[in-house]
Amino acid sequence: MRAFLSSSIGVACAAALVLPLSVSSGAAAAPRDARAGSPVPGSTESLPLVPLGSERSSGVATEQGLAQRDVQPFSLVGVVWDDADAELNGSVQVRNRSAATGTWSGWQDLETHNAEHGADLGTSERDSGTVRGSTAPLWVGASDGVQVRVQGHDHPDTDPQTRPARAPLPSGLSLELIDPGEAPEQLPVTQADASRGQTADAEPGPGSAADAVPVAKPYKAPRPKIISRKGWGANEKLREKQLGYTKTVKAAFVHHSATGNNYTCKQAPSVIRGIYRYHVTSSGWRDIGYNFAIDKCGNIYEGRAGGVTKPVMGAHTLGFNTNSTGIAVLGSYSKTNPPAAVTTAVAKLAAWKLGLHGINPKGKVTLTSGGGNKYKKGRKVSMNAISGHRDGFVTDCPGNKLYSKLGAVRVSAAKYQGRS
Repeated sequence: MRAFLSSSIGVACAAALVLPLSVSSGAAAAPRDARAGSPVPGSTESLPLVPLGSERSSGVATEQGLAQRDVQPFSLVGVVWDDADAELNGSVQVRNRSAATGTWSGWQDLETHNAEHGADLGTSERDSGTVRGSTAPLWVGASDGVQVRVQGHDHPDTDPQTRPARAPLPSGLSLELIDPGEAPEQLPVTQADASRGQTADAEPGPGSAADAVPVAKPYKAPRPKIISRKGWGANEKLREKQLGYTKTVKAAFVHHSATGNNYTCKQAPSVIRGIYRYHVTSSGWRDIGYNFAIDKCGNIYEGRAGGVTKPVMGAHTLGFNTNSTGIAVLGSYSKTNPPAAVTTAVAKLAAWKLGLHGINPKGKVTLTSGGGNKYKKGRKVSMNAISGHRDGFVTDCPGNKLYSKLGAVRVSAAKYQGRS
């Protein structure tokens, strides 16, 4: 799988380099996942960015992008670059043309500080050689035209005699246009579909009866309705077949996907398929990074493969993926309050998942850092059993409005477990 991803990325990028940038040409790169005789739902179009401006004194490119152009249909967009350890110190803005109306949107910002997501340093997933740096993806809906600009931030206390005024951009920048494809059996999501996810885990766990998860009675919560990977239309050919597990689940980290709030709940499976494809095909991860996702209507979805009752190792909180689970709320909640259905779903899911491992949602747990920008590798850290992403990494995630609700979520989750 990883060899396929690497070679496919190179082919798509090479093809895109020869394309003209004008809208009138109508040319577009071939979908990365096109396979003769074996159609795959959805596609990824990768377009290398070109220099738009540079620092006069140094010649360092400080602005890259693409002019307005026709592209193949897409609904989710992001920007990636070669080095997963390199930060994009700047801004990324995109415009899209609606496939339905033909009108262009205004400029929209992509969240650039996405290094806090991903597999922990030193793990096989992180050291695979395929992982790339990436922005958070943005859901824009069905589109067939795009424009992008990436600009390095001004250096503080700039001395023009010693360094450029703007930060240089990482190498290998490319625009990723994601068509999530269709999953007819699950659009729209129905109550029956949601219930279907309760029948069995999507994948077998580590194996023997000795691996069974202990349940701490009487403090356990009922299992909420979880829409399976099949339910949201996951293309299982994209991910690695190997499954990864951690020993237990002590904590639940709450995230927002930062993909924007301009989606309907009917579109939520498409948003998840888009994120999944972006994480695997564009960013080079093993699978979607989150263990679970929740849409703004409170529907809960299975994330990374391996079985919802199992301690699946995710790639959601850099440094703290071991012995934790990651719950992503679809949307952006820095300035928007999450609906009550969202916080209720987070509480029910966390209560059930933590209850499988005897964890009090209102309690504290100790996790060992795998290394990050907030805690050095090996440091033991006391955290809330239900924490926000920012508790383990210096980031705005899960957004101020969602983060402020976590205290109430902990209380509700404890009640769902039968605790006072």
